[in-house]
Amino acid sequence: MAYETDDHEIKYCFPAINSSCIKGRRSSHEYNIMYVFFSLLSAWTVFLNLLVIISISHFKKLHTPTNLIILSLAVADMLVGLIVMPVDAIKLIETCWYFGDTFCDVFMIIMGLLISTSICNLVLIAVDRYVAVCHPLLYPQKITMTKTLISICLCWFFSSTYNIGYLVSGRYFEASQRSDIVCYGKCYLVISFSWTFTDLFFSFLLPCTLIITLYLRIFYVAHQQVKVLNSLMKSGQCVTEGSVRRKSESKAALTLGIIVTVYLLCYIPYYILSVTGTTVISSATMTFLIWTLYVNSGLNPLIYALFYRWFKISVKHILTFKIFEPASSLIDIFTDY
Repeated sequence: MAYETDDHEIKYCFPAINSSCIKGRRSSHEYNIMYVFFSLLSAWTVFLNLLVIISISHFKKLHTPTNLIILSLAVADMLVGLIVMPVDAIKLIETCWYFGDTFCDVFMIIMGLLISTSICNLVLIAVDRYVAVCHPLLYPQKITMTKTLISICLCWFFSSTYNIGYLVSGRYFEASQRSDIVCYGKCYLVISFSWTFTDLFFSFLLPCTLIITLYLRIFYVAHQQVKVLNSLMKSGQCVTEGSVRRKSESKAALTLGIIVTVYLLCYIPYYILSVTGTTVISSATMTFLIWTLYVNSGLNPLIYALFYRWFKISVKHILTFKIFEPASSLIDIFTDY
């Protein structure tokens, strides 16, 4: 759609270039509000996830395989707020891409990498909780810090490789199919129909199927364990430490299950509607769905704050600068007040 100024003069992203894209028109009031809103959203996302990163990195009691995956997820979410949100906000507000083709490709890779890594981390969390709840006796041997760290590194590596291949394929298809209608001043990727469904399968359907299947099993087993534990307590029988631990694992699985559910609610609309193509969906709708994905990066720490007592205590230590005290990393924040 061509936008014009108040004097009906069409503005271009790069007036000196004949193939420049047309620049959208915004009032100064709308312009300022959008910049303030997206700046606050980006800063909030970075701040919350930075609290998670500092908490897990600093306190020794939080150095567990599960929290290591949460740390990886928080790093991906923080980078979304630090890199993806500001750059995409500028592109949305200015309606032009001023950073060149090379940085456009880099931005596409980073955005795809962080989205893919997030869903990969959620798969790792589901596997971790499945072993902890369904096979508690095998958990110490099957899930170790070293194995978890290797899994996270592989997750980031394969996500990077996949998204680089995805971009190269998209650019090749774009050059062969749409080189005649590309204008200078936009950053987007045209993907073939086959690649769209390939990405839908590997980036959404497959991991979501694994996650949902594992969590259905987790919640079933956890429900059975809680029923047994409650019956033992009502009958006055002794409840072992292992039983209490299994109940704690079940509660942790429920909290992480909420994180996964929120993630799926944010991502399902985007992936379903993206398959229909931009000819059916308006650009405003797709923009809203994409930003829904970004906002998800700022929701996870809020879930931790609501359900994890250790996160509340660690944040209190961080904001009051108690983490700079000697031996603060050795504090047992599970019992500290």
